[in-house]
Amino acid sequence: KPSKICSLAFHLLNTLPVCGRKAEPSLCPLPALKCRTGPLDIVFVIDSSRSVRPFEFETMRRFMIDIIGSLDVGPNATRVGVIQYSSQVQNIFSLKTFFTRADMEKAINSIVPLAQGTMTGLAIQYAMNVAFTTQEGARPLHKKIPRIAIIVTDGRPQDRVTEVATQARNAGIEIYAVGIQRADMNSLRAMASPPLEEHVFLVESFELIQQFGKQFQDKLCATDLCNGVDHGCEFKCVSTEGSYRCVCPEGQQLQADGKACSKCGAGHIDLVMVIDGSKSVRPQNFELVKQFVNRIVDLLEVSPHGTRVGLVQYSSRVRTEFPLNKYHSADEIKKAVMEVEYMEKGTMTGLALKHMVEHSFSELEGARPLSHNVPRIGLVFTDGRSQDDISEWARRAKDSGIVMFAVGVGKAVEEELRAIASEPVEQHFSYSADFTTMTHLEGKGETEIRSPCECEALVQFQTNTVAILQSLTEKNILWGDAWACWGAGQPGDRLHTGKRGMDKWDWGKF
Repeated sequence: KPSKICSLAFHLLNTLPVCGRKAEPSLCPLPALKCRTGPLDIVFVIDSSRSVRPFEFETMRRFMIDIIGSLDVGPNATRVGVIQYSSQVQNIFSLKTFFTRADMEKAINSIVPLAQGTMTGLAIQYAMNVAFTTQEGARPLHKKIPRIAIIVTDGRPQDRVTEVATQARNAGIEIYAVGIQRADMNSLRAMASPPLEEHVFLVESFELIQQFGKQFQDKLCATDLCNGVDHGCEFKCVSTEGSYRCVCPEGQQLQADGKACSKCGAGHIDLVMVIDGSKSVRPQNFELVKQFVNRIVDLLEVSPHGTRVGLVQYSSRVRTEFPLNKYHSADEIKKAVMEVEYMEKGTMTGLALKHMVEHSFSELEGARPLSHNVPRIGLVFTDGRSQDDISEWARRAKDSGIVMFAVGVGKAVEEELRAIASEPVEQHFSYSADFTTMTHLEGKGETEIRSPCECEALVQFQTNTVAILQSLTEKNILWGDAWACWGAGQPGDRLHTGKRGMDKWDWGKF
């Protein structure tokens, strides 16, 4: 009977994790369902050049409003920003400005077109450098909230788009290119993310863009289907149209269950170690630091497609000893480490962090693009208080997706170590009272040195770092608590130290 059919259809529509499906209107007029999207950061990049006629721009407004109407917007859900461009770029509202559809719709209806040229490359540059920054409301990359740019244009760009679009994609921005009427297909393909058949759209006329908008809503829903199901992926879930699949980090294979990843020898990471070469370290201790670095290298599977290692030394200035793409084996790296010459001047830790963010993790120096999902690890080793401010560049490092570890020795300042370390801070910083324990690398502690890939998480680099430091222990060492997947230690065990008033640190429960 129609009433039962309606009831059943409504039940199915509310349980299926696919948007846009509607029951036959002649049977029962059901309310339109909204997409089951998880958090997204979406920026519309709208062409308002002189070639876009007034009624056509009105259609573009409707397109944006329709898309936003299908999203779950809010500060902890999907955030939306809008920019328009012609010969210049204008921010209409940023990702942090509005958190209700009504406010967004009002702002969109108030847009006055610029009516100049078509500088699409400039608009992409703005989206990458401004619109998708944490200052403008984008969530940090390490939170893995998708960043989506929807570019809508009707013409051929008057500037170059290929290079800047590549940079934007490598920075973790997924680009959809929507062309209307006169849009150049080659330019659309140059801008869009792969696979191109899922990210490039050419709409024959402005009259059809609203109809296309309904299809595009489904595309966005499918893109984020992972957020609406219990996917069980060990590393990352990737949505496809109407479905989803699990993927593994570079160098690891998906297991037969379609969810777990094959375990690696020592994880595939881009690791940059930043070591203190200030005069307070002293030459004999600097040699111990180099031995410490090489013990970490021994734990890693170094290769061009596996783990890459870079080394930076700092004092009053910063020097790249070798970048991530310099050496391709552990033996080469260890030899280069032992040849590093001690700087012996001041302690400019903030300057070192700036150098690491701007240079050490650049693709020019061998870091793999963010889109490859290779974890970026920064390990900062210091023995004293910094002579410059570290807060800004410590924050920028973490906001850019670098997982930061801070290792302090001697007169290192706990407040600075905590500022450098990633969250949870207790799992990303450690302190040793003395350099002299650093040569005793084996048999001195209760914790076995283990490969990070033996842990449940992708790369638990702290396991290696802490295990090394724990195995160095003959004297008092300050530790954080609740370190994941250690090889030894029993529930409830405690370390006792007389340093810095911190007498008892729980290992935590395993």
